[in-house]
Amino acid sequence: MIIGKVTGTYVSTQKNDQLHDKKILIVQPITPEGNPSGREILAVDVVDAGVGDKVLLMSEGTSARQILTNDKIPVHTVIVGVVDDLDVVD
Repeated sequence: MIIGKVTGTYVSTQKNDQLHDKKILIVQPITPEGNPSGREILAVDVVDAGVGDKVLLMSEGTSARQILTNDKIPVHTVIVGVVDDLDVVD
């Protein structure tokens, strides 16, 4: 699981048929403190997240495909939740 912040929407004129009705967002992974951590990634959105939202990502191909209930869909990362609040305990 990865925490990230949605930074944009990915638009494409050509898509795999399995992704035709799916929204793809650009997500910047972040640390629990909210700092950027690594490179931005593309993720299929199943929770209707939007730009600026903190989100929870599932980043395992098989698990991501199970969430979408489609074994043939070419997906690695899926947005599975919008984070309302995050408390970091030391």
